[in-house]
Amino acid sequence: MNTKRIAYLLLNEAGIGCVLILICALFSYFVPSFATRLNISNIFTQISINTVIAVGMTFVILLGGIDLSVGSVLALCTIQAGLIITNKEMPVSNVITLAILASMLTGMACGLFNGWVCERWKIHSFVVTLGMLNIARGAALQFSNSRTIFSFPVEFNSFGSLSYFGVPVIFIMAITLVLIGHFILVKTIFGRMIYAIGNNEEAVRLSGHNPKFYKITAFVICGGMVGIAAILYMLRLNIASPILGNGFELSAIAAVVIGGTSMKGGKGSLIGTLIGAAIIGVLNNGLLLLGMSDFARQIVTGAIIIIAVILDTYRVKLLQMLSK
Repeated sequence: MNTKRIAYLLLNEAGIGCVLILICALFSYFVPSFATRLNISNIFTQISINTVIAVGMTFVILLGGIDLSVGSVLALCTIQAGLIITNKEMPVSNVITLAILASMLTGMACGLFNGWVCERWKIHSFVVTLGMLNIARGAALQFSNSRTIFSFPVEFNSFGSLSYFGVPVIFIMAITLVLIGHFILVKTIFGRMIYAIGNNEEAVRLSGHNPKFYKITAFVICGGMVGIAAILYMLRLNIASPILGNGFELSAIAAVVIGGTSMKGGKGSLIGTLIGAAIIGVLNNGLLLLGMSDFARQIVTGAIIIIAVILDTYRVKLLQMLSK
């Protein structure tokens, strides 16, 4: 393998994977309890929700957009699902199924609204999703009367605590969604159009395709992923609350950007996003074991996002040079 090929790999997922391995090695050396089976299982659980949200966020960012409403929409989805799942007048299997559907449809409806407004009035997604952030949070507080919902069915709670060979079931679900999303982006016409629009929307339009459909659908997918993440959150903590999700958009964007997806759109992958989510989760876990406070870890996360965006500008230039 020549030097040019090695450099190309290091600037993509392979390089990000090496960073993850290095971070894990450092924490394993300085924190003996980091590499234990129990802690690794905890990390898998902790990164599951952010991974699922980041899957949807990747579709949006590949188009050059952003969704700042995912945290508030997640809270709204948990409330809608929580109100249904605590209904004692219906069979348990029915309320669980309806709760999952309600959560996903609520998220997709919010995504549809975001995408439609962005395309109908040509407003940047930053502004529209900032508005949805407040709408969804207010709706969650209104529908729940500002109260936390709990006492879910035993069958629902027990499923959330399942694990296979030490791997939590919610992490397996998250990985499954990553693989499905990766297949869509890499192997389908829809995925190729997402990349094409992110690279040059005008060229796609002139070739006879309608970018509006793909852009709105990307926001719907993002909302649907938030709806699924809301169910995973309920499975993990057995509560639904209108104040959940604060800062979740920050973690999701961080995972996508650290994973190598360009904020300008057109470049990135869900494998990179998964690695990015793992880096965020490992850092949070390792720093917590080192005794760092929540506030300090938030500072670190914010700094990592800024550094990742700065490095991305250089990475794109280097990739362009290597491709010539």
